[in-house]
Parts: sequence; C-alpha cells; structure tokens
Amino acid sequence: MPTNLIFYLTNIGLGVGLAIDAFSVSLANGLNEPRMKLSKLCTIAGLFAFFQALMPFLGWILIKTIVNYFTAFERFIPWIALALLGFIGGKMLYEGIKNRDCQSECGCGKCVGFGTLIVQGIATSIDALSAGLNFVDYDLLGAAVAAIVIALVTFIICAFGVEIGKRTGTRLAGKAGILGGAILIAIGLEIFITGVFF
Repeated sequence: MPTNLIFYLTNIGLGVGLAIDAFSVSLANGLNEPRMKLSKLCTIAGLFAFFQALMPFLGWILIKTIVNYFTAFERFIPWIALALLGFIGGKMLYEGIKNRDCQSECGCGKCVGFGTLIVQGIATSIDALSAGLNFVDYDLLGAAVAAIVIALVTFIICAFGVEIGKRTGTRLAGKAGILGGAILIAIGLEIFITGVFF
C-alpha cells in the first residue's frame, strides 16, 4: 500500500481534473430531475466514480501489455466521446424543447435511465484511458490504490454536481432539460476539440 503523501496528492489532483466532465454531466442530470431521490444521486455519483477509476486502470493495463494497440486506439477517443455525448445531449435537448412547459416530477417522466447513465459514464471517462500514462511507474497495488483515490474524488464531486443541478433545476422548471442537453453537447465538443486540435 503506497504511503507517500505525494502519491495521494497527485492522484487527488488527477481525480479532480478527470472528474470535471463528469461533474458537468451530473449537474445536467440534476437539472433534468430536480426531485431525484438520494439513492439515484448516489447511483449517478457511484457509476461516474466507477468509470473514472476503471479507465485509467485499463490504460495502465494497456500500457503494461499492448502499448502499440493502445496508442493506435487513442486517436479515436475524442470521436467516441463526441458521438456519445452528442447523442445523449441532443436527445435531452429535443425532449426539453418538446416538453418545456411541463413541470412533472422529472421532466414529463423523462428521468435519466440506468442505460443512459452507463453511456454517460463511459463517454465522460473514456479520455481518462490516457491517464494510465500517469500510472506507468506504479505496480499493480499502486495502480489500484490510485484508481480508488480517483473514484472517491469523483464520487464527491459528482454528488455535489447532482445536488447543485437539482436545486437549480427546481427553479428552472421545464427549461432544465434544454440546459442539461446543451451542457452535454458542449462537453462532447470540448473533449473533441481538446483531443483533436491540442
């Protein structure tokens, strides 16, 4: 078990950096469903934490085993994130515009389903595969502990994001789905532009 303080501070910082996109999507989910129960809030934060931990760990495995295949796949990551978040955001935007005058419990019954949450989790964390490069000097235990640290940081940040979204979503009523969809599309574009042009 790593005991070096720098190890933990580095991975907390990495977790914060990786969780920004997941925070924004959590905010959008909270906006879309202002009366969300605590169990669902924890499910959202937990799923995002799981994927944000899983992707760097998979990246570490790929780097340690089949690095050439990983670098070939890496250029497709921005395209995949854009497609997934663009689709989900576009769907949320469309439903928000279509039902903008509706003020039911979760936007005319359009609560975010478990399948959509899985897609969101993958889309917001897929670029974290590259973070496995930061784990290159770690052994298996070190990589696992780093992934757990990232998961804990992501869980806290995403739970906070959902809660902010819920509070804001109550005030925005039927327009929350429009804003949430726009946020998802913007995140997809940001990941794409950063990944392709920078």
